[in-house]
Amino acid sequence: MRYTLLILLFSLGSGVLFAQRATVSGLVAADDGSPLPGATIGVSGSSLGAFSDADGSYSLTLDPGTYTLQVTFIGYANATEEITVSAGQALTLNFTLTEGFELNEVVVSGSRQPERITESPATIETIFSREILEYAGNPAELVARQKGVDYFRAGLAAPAFNIRGFNSNFNAKNLQVTDGRFSTLVATGLPFGPLNTTIKEDIEQVELILGPNSTLYGPNAHNGLLNTITKDPRQYQGTTFTLNPGVTGDGDAFFSARIRHAQVLSDKLAFKVTGEYTTGTEFEWADSVFIDRVGAVDTLGNPIPDGQAEGYEELELDRDVEFLRGEFALHYDPSDKLNFKLAGGMSNSTYLSPTNVGRNQIKDWQVGYLQLKASGNHWFAQAYYTSSKTDSTYSIDDRTKQYYRLLDAGFSDAEARGPLSYASGALFQDASNRLNTEFQYYNTFGQLKVVGGVQYQLDRANSRGTYLLDENEDDFIEVSQLGAYAHLTYDFGGGWRGLAAARADNHEIYDFNFVPKLGLLKIGEMGTWRLTYGQGIAAPTILNMFGNLFGGLILGNAEGFTLADGSMVEKQRVEKISTFELGYRGQLKKSKLFLDANAYYNISRDFLSPVTVVGVTTERGDTPIEEVQAAFGTFGGLVATYINFGEVNTFGADFNLTYYFQPELSAYVNYSYFDYSVDEDNTEENDFNGDGVVNFLDILVNAPTHKVGAGLNYSGDKWFGSLFGRWVQEYDYFSSFQIASRSYPDLVYRGRPIIEDARSADSYNYGPLGGFVTFDASVGYRFSDRVTLSLAANNLFNTELREFTASAPTRGLYTLEFRVNLPPRRAK
Repeated sequence: MRYTLLILLFSLGSGVLFAQRATVSGLVAADDGSPLPGATIGVSGSSLGAFSDADGSYSLTLDPGTYTLQVTFIGYANATEEITVSAGQALTLNFTLTEGFELNEVVVSGSRQPERITESPATIETIFSREILEYAGNPAELVARQKGVDYFRAGLAAPAFNIRGFNSNFNAKNLQVTDGRFSTLVATGLPFGPLNTTIKEDIEQVELILGPNSTLYGPNAHNGLLNTITKDPRQYQGTTFTLNPGVTGDGDAFFSARIRHAQVLSDKLAFKVTGEYTTGTEFEWADSVFIDRVGAVDTLGNPIPDGQAEGYEELELDRDVEFLRGEFALHYDPSDKLNFKLAGGMSNSTYLSPTNVGRNQIKDWQVGYLQLKASGNHWFAQAYYTSSKTDSTYSIDDRTKQYYRLLDAGFSDAEARGPLSYASGALFQDASNRLNTEFQYYNTFGQLKVVGGVQYQLDRANSRGTYLLDENEDDFIEVSQLGAYAHLTYDFGGGWRGLAAARADNHEIYDFNFVPKLGLLKIGEMGTWRLTYGQGIAAPTILNMFGNLFGGLILGNAEGFTLADGSMVEKQRVEKISTFELGYRGQLKKSKLFLDANAYYNISRDFLSPVTVVGVTTERGDTPIEEVQAAFGTFGGLVATYINFGEVNTFGADFNLTYYFQPELSAYVNYSYFDYSVDEDNTEENDFNGDGVVNFLDILVNAPTHKVGAGLNYSGDKWFGSLFGRWVQEYDYFSSFQIASRSYPDLVYRGRPIIEDARSADSYNYGPLGGFVTFDASVGYRFSDRVTLSLAANNLFNTELREFTASAPTRGLYTLEFRVNLPPRRAK
């Protein structure tokens, strides 16, 4: 690090070097003269480029030579210009774009290299910076507008999504990536979600891949991938202040204030810093916790029969929401062939989070990262460190139960609310970290494009003995994995392109896995057809492998178990999926109508089950269970854990039609279909609950069959706005103790009949999810290039919606956003 700083200081004083490069700058405007902010100015055949500012201006620095510049902007035809620049030259070059409807967005998630979205070998949904900034609400809400996505407002602070079925309240099958680094928690594998460190104003682009993409991103890019790309300070300069007050449909206020500053110090050095403070109050709602009490009395003082369950509200529920987050990045470019980036971020979060066993009270959970990246013309290398820390997060469900157990045992109310209320395992602490490194090489050899790389990951999980099989803050559970990938595309000519990709991983616990992908693309003048076959894997998380919850009642399954009858429970394996997909994206007969459609067929094997009781055990691996299970005196070796089971085929289709009335105004409609089939005669593999019958209670698809969304977008020079509506079909949902289902009085789940609006296991069944229509709307006005005011309404009519289990029914969210953009200070 010392030498890096010396290099930076030296280059700051090297004005002679600065003069060797040329500067190209100008304006990008429509044919009516109005500026086009956010247009892409790219250098063909390289990753160099820039984006136009709010006034349409751009600037980029190049070494002497000849280049072809290409300018793209959605709704307009591309413009190209060949230029030759000499050392020290300052060239002014303006672009005027005419109306046209090419699909010219550039994405990187499909092959980890820039490519036109129509030529990507994956189904990719995109959300761009302009859409994000013109929407006054949480940018996560824009995910709900994409086809093929199940979106949930799990309260004010915890939006979530799922892709192509098999959702749960602890879903680690959708990988979250930010600027090339995994944004997932170390121990649970869950996406950061609300714990993320990136602010809205610093997001350049969000890319959402539907289906597996494990060849490039590794395990757990299984159902899908959310890739967030932040803004380069060299291309997005200046200072932005945003004030974001709002109110919920309950009448509770929330507020967010954010700042971003980016500055180019020279033609080699630039930096950015961001910050956010958000506070609010979660929707008013308390879940029911059912407790089998002994020697207790009801509120009237009458004895409660021993073993009878009573429903109680969550104990000492704290509805306060608070987020503090920020990031920095320093970019140093010795030349246009060599770039360095040092970035870091931190967040501190407090909110309510739904889980399989009720809600967790997230208290001051801190996430941080430090990333160093270097790149050249044909390679990049990175190393990054991720940390996670919390001291006082706890399970509300378990603490509530322990409180009433203590009262029944004769403790006072004050004693029952004190430290003893966490004694049964309610407290979750975390002091985990992860180290990732990666090297990638990419090049073109004639018609062959090659992308290859190696990745290493070392997870070091520590729960301070609260929820993992570690003992104290010095006892880390370490799991390493090494992976290598290759991604080859060959241009056969005539618009035909072939893809062959593969990945090999060696996991410390799960050994070797090989994942292939094949594809064929037919690229036409108006669009592209693609046919692909790919595999994906979902590796068990550290919680799955080494969990230790509630006194050892729930234990991880990295070593397998021996049951009291001598039979074995095998250790977990990776879950596998194979996907066949046919898709098309492009214009329809040179009209203003665009189609983006896909149909897919999945074969899933060896499901990673939700936590399930396997019976009385005598050993975990080779260790006697009494040495592992802390509450062996209570449970006597009874264990719940995670297992593999079954094979199921899922299939579906996603359609999007978009019509551009003019570049500023468009309308669209989405439709998604999802269903499954299973061999009901194969009880040996598919009868997960062991009742002798294979049905939906074994498979737990947890997804609606039909979804429809439709919207209208307008983005003019001054006014902008949108209207969006979605319909989600009613569907049943099961996630461990959490049930949201219609009544099936002849069926049993976790020992109880399935009855709507009644007790279910230790929670309450409020009825199916979905079955609603909801509308969102937004409107805004640009007073100038510097000042913007906008409004957004999620759930416009304040309808009470049940979108997720263990979370409040959501109502309206109404947000005002006031943003000021200050122009950059140009380097002299």
